[in-house]
Amino acid sequence: MYRSHNCGELRATDINKAVTLAGWVQKSRDKGFIIWIDLRDRYGITQLVFDEERTPEAVIKEAQNLGREFVIQVKGKVIERASKNPNIPTGAIEVLVQELHILNQAILPPFTIEDKTDGGEELRMKYRYLDIRRNPVKDSLIFRHRVTQEVRNYLSNEGFIEVETPYLIKSTPEGARDFVVPSRMNPGEFYALPQSPQTFKQLLMVGGMDKYFQIVKCFRDEDLRADRQPEFTQIDCEMAFIEQEDILNAFEGLTRHLLKAIKGVAIEKFPRMTYDEAMRRYGNDKPDIRFGMAFGELNAVTQHKAFNVFNNAELVVGIAVPGGNSYTRKEIDQLIDWVKRPQIGALGMVYCRCNDDGSFKSSVDKFYDETDFRQWAERTGAKAGDLICILSGDTHKVRTQLSALRMELAERMGLRKPDEFAPLWVTDFPLLEWDEETGRYHAMHHPFTSPKPGQIDLLKTDPGAVKANAYDLVLNGNEIGGGSIRIHDKETQSLMFDYLGFTPEEARAQFGFLMDAFQYGAPPHGGLAFGLDRLVAILGGQETIRDFIAFPKNNAGRDVMIDAPAPIDNDQLEELSLKLNLK
Repeated sequence: MYRSHNCGELRATDINKAVTLAGWVQKSRDKGFIIWIDLRDRYGITQLVFDEERTPEAVIKEAQNLGREFVIQVKGKVIERASKNPNIPTGAIEVLVQELHILNQAILPPFTIEDKTDGGEELRMKYRYLDIRRNPVKDSLIFRHRVTQEVRNYLSNEGFIEVETPYLIKSTPEGARDFVVPSRMNPGEFYALPQSPQTFKQLLMVGGMDKYFQIVKCFRDEDLRADRQPEFTQIDCEMAFIEQEDILNAFEGLTRHLLKAIKGVAIEKFPRMTYDEAMRRYGNDKPDIRFGMAFGELNAVTQHKAFNVFNNAELVVGIAVPGGNSYTRKEIDQLIDWVKRPQIGALGMVYCRCNDDGSFKSSVDKFYDETDFRQWAERTGAKAGDLICILSGDTHKVRTQLSALRMELAERMGLRKPDEFAPLWVTDFPLLEWDEETGRYHAMHHPFTSPKPGQIDLLKTDPGAVKANAYDLVLNGNEIGGGSIRIHDKETQSLMFDYLGFTPEEARAQFGFLMDAFQYGAPPHGGLAFGLDRLVAILGGQETIRDFIAFPKNNAGRDVMIDAPAPIDNDQLEELSLKLNLK
């Protein structure tokens, strides 16, 4: 056998045992008469010792030629370590080597394979198989495994059945762009890779599988960000004979279980907030509620004086920054410059200091008085020692801008603590959103989402006012899951397709299979999908997902390790009935 123990296993209780170890050479220290080598595998590090008085001479000579990342096997005896290392679990022992076998040599790695490496991100992605040997990446992948296992065990114990759905499906025009796959056996026709198993899980409900889940790869051909990859993993779930309350309770249970089992954190309350309230109070639909700084709308207490910047604004809104009165003028000017950056797009920022003695000092003192400032403080919740930051403009833009400022301030003030967890349900999203480019409504979630009970008739008179029977689960300012109660009858689904601009023929061509299934007794059903990559990253104290994915793509959607995507040769193109026209 290659090893009797792994490199993180041996302790003082194993002293005098004969052992066989195998792994990679982490580092070597040659003192002439004695050589120490740190041997590493995924379980840890064990120090090896080659002593000229106790190790055969031939073995010592071979050890002198070992380089970093050589793969070796050793046999020897566990002895007490003279200079103990309390920083590693095996630090009380070392292995006195009697036999050494080089299993594979290695060239010098392009970066140091240690916790703190000298390799840049792009370099480490090119040699990802080496990066995985480092503890931060290795531990992240093991952490992901733990979360996945907890999810499977919990849902299985709750009566959910894991069912695999197809990866080669039909392209649909809704949502993000599809990745398409040409069919060799059906020239000129294409499969699409699924953006989600949405229609299949609904068909499983029609089939009577009333509690389904799947940990599934999904694909979207869209622009990338730090928390987005072209292929990602969902915890996809669906339930039949339920209402929204049943879904929320079921997945509060899963989230509560994960936080307790993985992080040791007990969460009792899952507050709920409508979409309209989230936008009004925080400026986005996934607010971080670990800290305050809720918005205070100030139109009524700012648009009565000669300050036209506020008078001409659709919305005047502010936040109270705790302790912000301590900021110097230079620091406040830096905040103003920050919101004026192109990424944020504000034209400026008005501020008001709430002094410790109860007085106020504002950048617009000549337009407003103490009475006005007290009303500003009341509406933003500002106290003595705080700073009120105010933005104004078009409602949607200014809310987005102030939300970005709120998050930036929280980051600078250390309020976004990775070991604190604050879940939140956001409900009652708009069912439809107007697209100026296409001149029609699009489904805010997807075309299978049901309107809130009693609102179906509004589709005929005021489509933009209809609320969706949809919900998102937010954790620490990140959407970790979202879902809805689905439409389960053909008539309502046909009406929805009509309002989304589908002709009856288009709806039939795209979704006829689902409409047909609804005629055979579809139960009321709904579901939710968690983004596993994002969920794991947040539980792991991060907000970027890349280190929790074994082989991620870069920001251009490329796998720099295998150099994909890549051209294919003309023979393959002809076999697929494709022509490549490059201008």
